[in-house]
Amino acid sequence: MPYASTGEGEPVVFIHGSLCDFRYWKPQLGSLSAGFCCIAPSLSHYWPAVSAKAFGWREHVEEMAAFIGALGLGPVHVVGHSRGGCIAFQLAVRHPGQVKSLVLADPGGPVERDASRKRAPPTLPAHVNALRARAAELIERGEVDAGLELFVDSVSRPGYWARSPREIRMMSTDNAQTLALQVRDPLPAYDAQSAARVRCPTLLIDGEKSPGMFRDAATALERWIDGARRMTIEGASHGMNVTHAARFNRAVAAAVAAG
Repeated sequence: MPYASTGEGEPVVFIHGSLCDFRYWKPQLGSLSAGFCCIAPSLSHYWPAVSAKAFGWREHVEEMAAFIGALGLGPVHVVGHSRGGCIAFQLAVRHPGQVKSLVLADPGGPVERDASRKRAPPTLPAHVNALRARAAELIERGEVDAGLELFVDSVSRPGYWARSPREIRMMSTDNAQTLALQVRDPLPAYDAQSAARVRCPTLLIDGEKSPGMFRDAATALERWIDGARRMTIEGASHGMNVTHAARFNRAVAAAVAAG
């Protein structure tokens, strides 16, 4: 797996979300490397990685487990954002011995409301899935900028794509082809039973202005994960680690130090 690594000290592994790669964590690697060994990989299919294997959240969880094992550093602190937050959560559930502490920033994925009811597995709201499918369709038709604008604004707020720094727009464009793969690979729902298997110190971070689906996931996990702490960054939306990097980095540093 391609990755960026900088700093010395307690190892912290960062897992990116949709349309991103290890470059997404530049605001964290530059600051937190003063006290920690910061490691940010690119998941398979994301720039600059090339992979012939299937694209899926399960595959990403297992490749992260293999990656951490290959580092030979023992259990590590794991930070995940958005779709990467779901990967990080599942990593802690399925490979608890590799995760020393967990930070989930706007974790992506639906929430199981009532596991006792026999019905179809929970999914994100229909309008969210329809919008994401439309964005993927635009990208596949060659209308990349329009598709990226539709998707990015939906997970942050209207106008965010147009105001995004050049580096963010370039990174999203480099990873545009993964959106259609992601649409065909829905994330699993968070549920109380799985969350109860997370035994490491956990911090949940959300943005005050983040879309409700991310805040709903953070609220559920705060209730279900024993001892979980929650922090909301005022004025921030989904990309809080970029737009409010100083506040985000202080929260991560404190969580790692405590974990």
